[in-house]
Amino acid sequence: MTHNVVLKNETKLCSTKSFVSVNGKFPGPTLYAREDDTLIVRVTNLVQHNVTIHWHGIKQLRTCWSDGPAYVTQCPIQTGQSFVYNFTITGQRGTLLWHAHITWLRATMHGAIVILPKRGTPYPFPKPDKEKIIILGEWWKSDVEAVVNQATSSGMPPNISDAHTINGHPGPVPGCISQGYTLHVESGKTYLLRIINAALNDELFFKIAGHKLIVVEADASYLKPFEIDTIFLSPGQTTNVLLTANQPIGKYLIAITPFMDAPIGFDNLSSIATLRYKGIPPYTKTILTNIPPLNATPITKTFTDSLRSLNSKTYPTRVSLTIDHSLLFAITVGLNPCDTCITDNKLVSAINNITFLMPTVSLLQANYYNIKGVFTDDFPSKPPMVFDYTGTDQPANLHTDNGTKVYRLNFNSSVQIVLQGTAMIAPENHPFHLHGFNFFVVGQGLGNFDPEKDPLRFNLVDPIERNTLSVPNNGWIAIRFRADNPGVWFLHCHLEVHTTWGLKMAFIVDNGRGPSESILPPPKDLPIC
Repeated sequence: MTHNVVLKNETKLCSTKSFVSVNGKFPGPTLYAREDDTLIVRVTNLVQHNVTIHWHGIKQLRTCWSDGPAYVTQCPIQTGQSFVYNFTITGQRGTLLWHAHITWLRATMHGAIVILPKRGTPYPFPKPDKEKIIILGEWWKSDVEAVVNQATSSGMPPNISDAHTINGHPGPVPGCISQGYTLHVESGKTYLLRIINAALNDELFFKIAGHKLIVVEADASYLKPFEIDTIFLSPGQTTNVLLTANQPIGKYLIAITPFMDAPIGFDNLSSIATLRYKGIPPYTKTILTNIPPLNATPITKTFTDSLRSLNSKTYPTRVSLTIDHSLLFAITVGLNPCDTCITDNKLVSAINNITFLMPTVSLLQANYYNIKGVFTDDFPSKPPMVFDYTGTDQPANLHTDNGTKVYRLNFNSSVQIVLQGTAMIAPENHPFHLHGFNFFVVGQGLGNFDPEKDPLRFNLVDPIERNTLSVPNNGWIAIRFRADNPGVWFLHCHLEVHTTWGLKMAFIVDNGRGPSESILPPPKDLPIC
């Protein structure tokens, strides 16, 4: 299949702009595949921006060259150039997403990946009558690249988006009547909704008036089904739910509302769509619903606490019980000197006080060809100083160290990372995404992680398996994964503002023994920097 990256003009919120798209669509085209299929996608860049595409959540076994983050696994595709992404979907089925992975272009360059089970393999839940894709996003009236460039030069937080979108529709907002998305249903039928949060910087609630949702999958991993009326998605997360059209025939409000439990700027506009039953009379009033408060932490906790992997005979949960690498990553926001900035300082983010600097060639090429001077493999396994991470007594020195540092893992070693939130400057939720792997969420909590007591409460039986998960505001999560995929793998906050500020790092997983445990050679058309 072909992804042509082209400019598109579109009017939203009573304002017209030109933006970067794939095949002139927003959201972009859906990729359909089955487990074990090989996908070959030719991406041709016909715009003035450098581009790459990341297949978010695809494990890329031995095909790290096709993962997509710019300057991590490839140099970007330059204007007029093409690159063929070639990868096989191994042991995965469900809903994922693809998106641009350079600067902020994923605001408009994104779409769904639907991975169907192998032929003859049923879903582990009742077969739905129909399936629908629902992609949640954000929309800026201005050019998104100009927004991030202005923030970078000023050292201040970027301007927030003007609306949230549902399948590209912002719906009506104050001062502008615009069409919203309509979900058409028939009474008595059951629908599998494949819901994707493709927003840049906002975690979102999803709710349909008068209807319960049965959650059956998250991040392309099957779950023990549970019923709930509000689901919660961080940027990069996907959730599949069953919706049965079992209410009186009518029109019902669908609400997308942001979650923010920290005193910082964000787009607090709700976006609305309509669930419409077949056969309703004209001028039927829409049935409304109560939307969650902006800081509804209990609702997010109820949802995340309900997530359990299926752990069946067909889909077992294999959590590492022994640990080779035990890492504590403290997430901080700091201030570094900046000559061009308004206050002579710029906001930065760091893991273990390292603000990650992107190289000018790809880390994967530097590692594969043993190019010196691009990175060092001394990323710290713990914070440089111990302090009360979530308390009121925070370090006075807010400066961080800049560096292109990676952490090296032996093939097939087992890894535990405790991601620890801190109260430095701006404590908030941080949705972290790990490339190349799924991880098991074995524990989470508020306050500081206690290495003696907290592991005693870890769930090692049926923890949720994900590729993206939020570190709670002033709290921690513990994740485990097995480093059985050679290559260079990015770990970063999926709030694009924080990635821009340096809240990222990379793992290098060394080759194992023999070809089957080694990364494939680079493709001949790999872009050059």
